Amino acid sequence: MEASSQLLSLDQKKEEDVGTSLFHCHMKQRRLFNPQEEMTFLLHRLIVVASLPQQLADRKDLGVHYEELNQRLQRYYQGDAITGLLLLYPTCMLHVIESSSEVLVSLLQDVRNMQERPHCVLIEAPRVLVMSHDLPSRLFQQWSYKVLNVQARVGGMLSRDGPEEEDTDTLVSTALSMLLKLGNHLLKTTKGSKMPPGSVLDEVPEMIVPQDILVQLLSRGDLLSPQQYLQAYHTPLHILMDSGHVFGSSQLTTV
Repeated sequence: MEASSQLLSLDQKKEEDVGTSLFHCHMKQRRLFNPQEEMTFLLHRLIVVASLPQQLADRKDLGVHYEELNQRLQRYYQGDAITGLLLLYPTCMLHVIESSSEVLVSLLQDVRNMQERPHCVLIEAPRVLVMSHDLPSRLFQQWSYKVLNVQARVGGMLSRDGPEEEDTDTLVSTALSMLLKLGNHLLKTTKGSKMPPGSVLDEVPEMIVPQDILVQLLSRGDLLSPQQYLQAYHTPLHILMDSGHVFGSSQLTTV
């Protein structure tokens, strides 16, 4: 796949500069109240979940795809470091990416482009779990992926009847809480050492988000697809100046 198909087009880049979306309105408010703050690079975190097709022979193919994509994005957006973790379960994936808004939008566009291919064999039904803006620090020191050969489960986090009895908000909150704990554990364990994150994950399987939580989230239909998120991201907003109320992209799942 050519790198140009993965990156923002000139027209989209121009739209980014104009800044009419909910995200850009938030950034303008920050500049207004913090005129001395450096705004050249803001850190954001994107979490995507998706099902894996049965015809995907080797899950490492998906890891290699994102490895190569990240390298292209790093060359294109020089200085915008990409960190995160891609977990490849037997039937689904969980991808956490930390970088600039331009990089994360490019990653969402790549997911959308994969879905538009007639015979996509890497992922199915991707959904945006959450997009967190303006983070104070990273949760990961590097980007890596891990193929999981067991369906990680955790006791005591959910009701006795399992995740199917929990509502979507509870499932999302549980997944995010476990990811934060896992990220902090990886940060402490791998900081200043050459130990790969995959080796650490082998030692703490109970800290990995259970696959059944992700399967339930993917079956609910409450989460936005990458296409829906990108459409909302680029939708102009209408602001009532007297009240400060924003009308338009209220569907964006942000933290």
